[in-house]
Amino acid sequence: MFAARRAISYVIPKSKDGIFRLKHTLPDLPYDYKALEPIICAEIMQLHHSKHHATYVNNLNVAEEKLKEAVVKGDVATQISLAPAIKFNGGGHLNHSIFWCNLSPNSSKPDATLLKKIEQDFGSLDEMKKRLSESTIGIQGSGWGWLGYSTKDKKLQIKTCANQDPLQATTGLIPLFGIDVWEHAYYLQYKNVRPDYVKAIFDIANWNDISERYNKAVGC
Repeated sequence: MFAARRAISYVIPKSKDGIFRLKHTLPDLPYDYKALEPIICAEIMQLHHSKHHATYVNNLNVAEEKLKEAVVKGDVATQISLAPAIKFNGGGHLNHSIFWCNLSPNSSKPDATLLKKIEQDFGSLDEMKKRLSESTIGIQGSGWGWLGYSTKDKKLQIKTCANQDPLQATTGLIPLFGIDVWEHAYYLQYKNVRPDYVKAIFDIANWNDISERYNKAVGC
């Protein structure tokens, strides 16, 4: 039963200028909440998706609506004050939308093109996993560990972002694979042992999705 995957309900509001605008919505998961067990339990997935991600979506919509009103009024001070909320909630929405697709109950491997690039830039797949894991585990507080692609340098790179900072807007790298190390992503199951969670996440990595993102990035 996939009722848990249903997107949040919404309406298309009509603004004062008579234009209909589509609000951001919570994306469906491509699998059921329990599908990633035993790596990530159903309780974590339900809370993470239907509560945390949904909150980012709702708060982003509120902030953007306030921004539109401030622009119409020419209220520059309010526009500036809304920037942190848009960055945080917009980043949370972007990051999680990638994260859900980066995971899969069906284990896979990088396609030949991505694997060749990983071996070229890191020496081996295992070495890339090791470096990504170390960087992600080492994040102080909450944040994300990322495998990204630099269109400028034509290389894969590992970066970390604090809180919900989006990778591309923060570093210029195109996000391929992200690991969420906010405590709500793992604490109910892994407690304070972040390394165990990060190690386990590779067992449900959707390399089909990651490979597709890389191939699109190369084509940019």
